[in-house]
Amino acid sequence: MMTHTLISRCFGALLLVISFTACEEKPMEPIVITAEDFHTSVNNVTQVMIHDIFSPPQASRIYAYPNVAAYEILSSTNNEYNSLANQLTDFTAIPTPTTTENLNYELAALVAHIDLSRRLVFSEDKITPYRDSLYQLWNTKNPTEYTVSKTYGLAVADHVAAWMDGDMYKETRTMPKFSVITDDPSRWQPTPPSYGDGIEPHWNKIRPFVIDSASQFKPVPPPAYSMDENSDFYKELKEVYDISESITAKGDDAEEIAIAQFWDCNPYVSVTRGHLMFATKKITPGAHWIGIAKIASRNAGHDVMQTMYTYTKTSLAIADAFISCWDEKYRSNLVRPETLINEHFNDNWQPILQTPPFPEYVSGHSVVSGAAAEALTSIFGDGFSFIDDTELPFGLPVRSFSSFRDAASEAAVSRLYGGIHYRAAVDNGLVQGKNIGRFVNATLKMKVNKDQVSN
Repeated sequence: MMTHTLISRCFGALLLVISFTACEEKPMEPIVITAEDFHTSVNNVTQVMIHDIFSPPQASRIYAYPNVAAYEILSSTNNEYNSLANQLTDFTAIPTPTTTENLNYELAALVAHIDLSRRLVFSEDKITPYRDSLYQLWNTKNPTEYTVSKTYGLAVADHVAAWMDGDMYKETRTMPKFSVITDDPSRWQPTPPSYGDGIEPHWNKIRPFVIDSASQFKPVPPPAYSMDENSDFYKELKEVYDISESITAKGDDAEEIAIAQFWDCNPYVSVTRGHLMFATKKITPGAHWIGIAKIASRNAGHDVMQTMYTYTKTSLAIADAFISCWDEKYRSNLVRPETLINEHFNDNWQPILQTPPFPEYVSGHSVVSGAAAEALTSIFGDGFSFIDDTELPFGLPVRSFSSFRDAASEAAVSRLYGGIHYRAAVDNGLVQGKNIGRFVNATLKMKVNKDQVSN
């Protein structure tokens, strides 16, 4: 039988072992960031933009800056990619880290992406919980790596934000609304059902990212306004009406209706039921193409660097496409088909899609789709087929495309099927967008090994 002293000694030894074990430092778990983390961050900001109802031009800006910040951090340690400093207008090199010890560049890039995204939306509170949950997780896994990486990511975010603040966006918020008081029948007028003011009439003052100026890719003018039945303008107006009538006669199963609805991408559709008016909210055209970039990156098995390269190049092409397109919209200031068809052909006629509140020429979908398709083609090649499920959350089935250019062509013609654009706006807009995309491809030297040539 153990004596009291022996028991005490054993118990003491046991306490000593426990004490030493407790004092041992818990091994820190490395923080691993994947491409899916960036897909999630981009998707989160898309959802907030839908909630906040950002216009298509505004949404393009919100995508571009966070992507640039993340890309710059990642490319700084990857010898296959070049910095965008001195390639984008007024953009200077990001700060170098104060220390590289315990610095996780992919983590820093994600921190910068989330932080800038949060600054650019209205509903910051919808991004903050997501950010804070990640911060808590990372801090638990490896507090040293988390702190060093977060500090650097936020420093880069501040640098990009300072550059962002010089793009004239804040100044355009206080500029006059677009005046529509005119007796000129060729000029744009607000359209039903909400008769909203023209959106972003000063967007051509926003500093471009890659193109030299908003007017660099000015398209050919639209056909001269004329209600003479032999004029090109009248023929295009009549074509919109005839196509709409033909499509409607086929019923809801018409392929043209499916195409129009798939590419609608109107962030704010007014719905009137009796005395009640409300809105349905969806993604913008740029968001649809960012969704396609995600699909392509996933299908290609892209890693973090490749994923952010794809997002960044595509978003820059989209952002400059909107600046260029909006420059023409408020220059030509052309009346929408709905206004003239109601006045001259059928006062009860409604387009298949709701007419958005800004001038007709050129088609924004056509310009943006052309530019995005060229950027994506330069990365993945012209024969990259994919299934587009971007519109599934909005109750629309998937569509299959043999290439990005195939998708862009369908997006462009969807506006004619939808009854909201004339053919010239669709065709010339697509050409304008392709030219912008090709210019972005030729001008930006993002990869050390030259990207695939986009013909």
